[in-house]
Amino acid sequence: MPRPDGRAANALRPTVLERGANPYAEGSCLVRMGGTLVHCTASVETGVPRFKKGKGEGWVTAEYSMLPRATSERTDRERNGPGGRTYEIQRLIGRSLRASMRTFAFGEYTIKIDCDVLVADGGTRCASITGACVALHDACAWLAERTAQPTAFGRLVAAVSVGKVAGEHVLDLAYLEDRDAEVDANVVMLEPSDFVEVQGTGENGTFDRGELDRLLDLAQVGVNQLFALQRTAIGG
Repeated sequence: MPRPDGRAANALRPTVLERGANPYAEGSCLVRMGGTLVHCTASVETGVPRFKKGKGEGWVTAEYSMLPRATSERTDRERNGPGGRTYEIQRLIGRSLRASMRTFAFGEYTIKIDCDVLVADGGTRCASITGACVALHDACAWLAERTAQPTAFGRLVAAVSVGKVAGEHVLDLAYLEDRDAEVDANVVMLEPSDFVEVQGTGENGTFDRGELDRLLDLAQVGVNQLFALQRTAIGG
């Protein structure tokens, strides 16, 4: 069955990583994956959470939000704090980015990542992780220059969705595919091939071990392409 946008089953949506999109942040990246557009910034702040104080170590944390008209209908801003879905997503982003760090021994600074979804067409958490990694890389470089220490950044981290739609295993689901998927999963990986997190769900069906393996192999194909785009963006 052809995909809505005509892509092959193992093809990513057109993806662009615009490094340095925000002139004020210590690190930033505007990421576009098909119709999804996310603005990611990394801000270096003095101080750390209470549980890190006095240890001489820093911290990396993340916040995620969706603008009111990021979708086909306006949604209210979360003025009283993040809702359940938002909270879960920003915790995933934070965990993923912390996994990419080589060390936290860079002094008592917090690198705060903000991922703001401007347009949502599926895969917003995956796009956020992929773009935020570029922003984090640059914030770590900024901090290293000012503290005369090696960068604390370690390895690239990227994420992509995979799923089973109309019986076919496909990569990087757009909204219409995600809506109708029998199975979908978000896969977060560290370069070159370590898993950080796999979130897989049988939405309208189930999947066996063989299908899970095929989906993970498909995710690796997509993540490898995202790693290449990240490397090009950071000039490495």
